[in-house]
Amino acid sequence: MSSPLFAPLTFRSGLEVPNRIALAPMTNQQSHDDGTLGDDELHFLLRRADGGFGSIMTCASHVTKDGQGWPGELGSFDDAHVPSLARVARGLEARGAKTIVQIFHGGLRANEAASGLERLGPSAVDGCREATLEDIARIVDAFAAAAARAKRAGCHGVEIHGAHGYLLTQFLSRTQNQRGDAYGGSLENRARLAREVVAAVRAAVGPGFVVGIRLSPEDFGNAVGLDLDESAEVARSLAASVDYVHLSLWRSALPTTKRPEAHALEVFKEVLPADVRLVVAGQIATRAEAEALLSKGADMVALGRIALANPDWPRRVHDPAWEPRRPPHTEDELVANGLSPKFATYMRSWKGFVEG
Repeated sequence: MSSPLFAPLTFRSGLEVPNRIALAPMTNQQSHDDGTLGDDELHFLLRRADGGFGSIMTCASHVTKDGQGWPGELGSFDDAHVPSLARVARGLEARGAKTIVQIFHGGLRANEAASGLERLGPSAVDGCREATLEDIARIVDAFAAAAARAKRAGCHGVEIHGAHGYLLTQFLSRTQNQRGDAYGGSLENRARLAREVVAAVRAAVGPGFVVGIRLSPEDFGNAVGLDLDESAEVARSLAASVDYVHLSLWRSALPTTKRPEAHALEVFKEVLPADVRLVVAGQIATRAEAEALLSKGADMVALGRIALANPDWPRRVHDPAWEPRRPPHTEDELVANGLSPKFATYMRSWKGFVEG
């Protein structure tokens, strides 16, 4: 029996992707200190494209040096990164997959040891300095420039990272954002940076290029001070300029905390135009789980951890009897499936994912 997972999907920008299965953005630490692409990171992405993922989202790529979140992180903050992005786009295109570059600024979660630069955030908390208006303008311009580089490199779109407690999430947060100016206080003000970034990115790339926004609808992990209804309103306010909204959920099978009778997909679908696509991520492991999310209103599912030991997940789930390999995994198993030893070791930070 055919599955809706394998139907093509067209975004309002005109891009058609071959199926509804994306590789979610994942920190992997496989590139170089200067932000240029490492061969190991490219190999990891190409292996998933070979496995049938129709859309490949890169790791979060920092748009300024002071926004770097992790060592070995792909960069998009300099024209010197265009050839790296082009290598990704060419390699994925040759395998039938589309390239979406995730762009972000770490803010409070930036890594001073990796960047050599001072952290900044919406407010002077957690040992960082408060972003000035000049900083904010610089960061908005940097997002736009990074998106333009991705387009110049032949990529098919960018995803603006507004989830997981990084800079845009910090500005949206009612607890981390303690500003008293036009970027703090009311939701309209706290969402101002997100609106300015999305508008600048869209202006930089034009209408024929995919622009998405990733959001954490409610608190989980490093995303704090968020409210479901506020997050839905943020998405609604950005809808005119984005092709899709990517909901990053801790457990995509569960309803929302604020409204136990409703799934986040249903909440966001109520406020978004029909041609703004909904992408969802959050511990999706099986074909049945993915199809259930499509039935709730998702247009695409994004797979993260399950894709690490199952790089051919999209090809294998054509067989309804197939079951994916699940954690705990050995490091050797992960390396055999296209992770570098460094990436496999990093995955030990996820409790129970790697044996030993």
